Amino acid sequence: MRRINSRAVTIVALAATTMLGACTDMYLDRRDTVSFAAGDAVAANKVTHMVDPWPVRAGDRNIAFDGERMQAAAERYRTNKVTPLATAGTSSVQYAPVVAPVSK
Repeated sequence: MRRINSRAVTIVALAATTMLGACTDMYLDRRDTVSFAAGDAVAANKVTHMVDPWPVRAGDRNIAFDGERMQAAAERYRTNKVTPLATAGTSSVQYAPVVAPVSK
């Protein structure tokens, strides 16, 4: 039976500790907090005591709209007669559509 060398065991244990110790940064981070998510108390208190977190414009109920135009659009949608959108190009030149030749 082979005898285990204590020096070899020590070297293996030291190497394993060194290699596995690099897997975490918990001890190298050196924070004085309970967890890594701690430290947002000031931001949490600001939001908690905020009277109205919504912007002023969100409460505006006077939205500019055209009722007749919206009614006509809803009617076209209901009767399935929606007009296709007009494409806007960046060129002032009008190109003829390309038609693929029909093979017989």
